[in-house]
Amino acid sequence: MIDMRRFALNRIAAPGYGLADFFALAKEIGFSKVELRNDIRDGAIIDGLAPQEAVRLANDNGISIITINALQKFNLASVREKDTAELREMLELCAAIKCPAIVLCPNNDAKDARSAEVRFAETVDSLVAFGPLFQKAGVKGYVEPLGFGISSLASIVVAQKAIEKSGFGCYKVLIDTFHLFLGPDDTSAFGAGYDVAMTGLIHVSGVEDDIPASQYLDCHRLMPGPKDAMHSKAIIEAAQKNGYKGDISFEPFSDRVQNLSRKDLIAAARASLAYLAE
Repeated sequence: MIDMRRFALNRIAAPGYGLADFFALAKEIGFSKVELRNDIRDGAIIDGLAPQEAVRLANDNGISIITINALQKFNLASVREKDTAELREMLELCAAIKCPAIVLCPNNDAKDARSAEVRFAETVDSLVAFGPLFQKAGVKGYVEPLGFGISSLASIVVAQKAIEKSGFGCYKVLIDTFHLFLGPDDTSAFGAGYDVAMTGLIHVSGVEDDIPASQYLDCHRLMPGPKDAMHSKAIIEAAQKNGYKGDISFEPFSDRVQNLSRKDLIAAARASLAYLAE
């Protein structure tokens, strides 16, 4: 049984909702935690509201904001100056809205011609460069490997090694069940090649389409349920068996979720919560 207080809702599940409506939706479903994003609503993380207003709306609904998702291409040296400026702005917002973490996503581009060695070195270099900013702000950085074949960082084991080599304790790994399923690792990495204690957050979704895994895209990601071909529930159970006690955030990208009526979205989320919690 998973404590309901550990579940969170990523805003990608309902990008059409304004911030107040999103908080109210999360509360009605039964969530007390949410993740915000900078890749929807024209990048307006809190919809252009004053930070104190966003905090008031969250408090009124009993909601805690647990991450801002995400600093993109964080491990690409050629954009580090731009990323540094963006990170500074995000850290300032984190302080203003009492958000404890920012998600870091790697470069995910078929045109990335860097060798594996250079990709790893630039990942470490970026973590070293950003570390003092995270530490000064008192905010965590969650490194999220993306399991796509074109990703420059697909492995949770490699992500752990990069964090360890950086020497900064402000970083954790974000395990996404979708990307873990697609990437080079498997759940046998828990307790072996990967230390679950390095995990800051788990993203969960499910895929039910009858297609090869090589064809999986974000648009296939639904609320996890018993028909999930990735067996995301088993991944979470394996992480818990090896000591994970942190938050689990729903991140369904599919427009089949996003386009649901409010009533149907609430029903789907509650059914998925019940499935994972049982």
